[in-house]
Order: sequence, then structure tokens, then C-alpha cells
Amino acid sequence: MNVPFLDKWRLDKWRRRASPDRAPALAVAAHTDPAGVTDLLSECELLRTQAADAGVELDDSPRSLEALDQLQPVWRTDPDVVVWLGTDAGLYLGTVLVRTISGAVWQVWPGGRPVVRLASGREIDVVRAGQEWADVGAPELSQVYAEVSEG
Repeated sequence: MNVPFLDKWRLDKWRRRASPDRAPALAVAAHTDPAGVTDLLSECELLRTQAADAGVELDDSPRSLEALDQLQPVWRTDPDVVVWLGTDAGLYLGTVLVRTISGAVWQVWPGGRPVVRLASGREIDVVRAGQEWADVGAPELSQVYAEVSEG
């Protein structure tokens, strides 16, 4: 269902949630309340709505990443939605990584960008991966997950 004012409301809500003023608080929370940060970043409301509309259940599993990769990219006709959906896709990818890979945790860069840090110390810029997926379809979210989980 296409309801323009809801799309604007969702984008405005995300902008308020991701504002730079909140970056220091999010960085502190990533260390003091990692479960709370995981819950916050797993909301991915725009992505979950798009997926549900397409009949895809997002259950925070690697299999759900494969299902997302199969969606028709109808969002690419709206540049604003591509950016926000890509951010949500990256946060969802990060959620799956944190919930399924031992030692993976959210970390927040000084500018406020959330990344996933693996036990090895490697950092995955999941937001960038999600934005590339939303914009051009590559890399696939499931491919990023597979590469991270193998190494």
C-alpha cells in the first residue's frame, strides 16, 4: 500500500532517531546496554513494512536475508526511500550478525555510524552494505553475511 504521508512520517522518525546529537549517547549505550542497542537498531521499521507487504517474514535469521535478496526492488524509483530503506537493510543485516555470530557486537563510530565489530576486531560497515544493496542490489545481504560468518 502506497501512503505518501506515512512514508514521510517514517523518514522523519528515522531522521530524529539518527540525529548527530544522539551519536554520543548511542556510543555509550553500545557499551553499557548492548542488548538495548541491539533492540533499538533492530527496529528497521521501513524495511520490515516493505518486507511484510511482500510476504517476507523478518525473523532475524540468515535465511531472512536470502528472502530479502529476492524482493523486487520497487523502492528504487524513489531516491529518498532508497537511502532510508538501505539504512534499515544495513541495520537489519547487523542485527542478524549480532544475534547469530558469537562475539559480534554493535559499535558506534565517533560520527554516530553503527557498525558491527567481530570478536576478531574486524568492523563491518553494515549500513554501507545495506545502502549499496538497496541502490544497486549488490552485494546481496546474504552474501555479506556468508563472507562475515566464514571469516
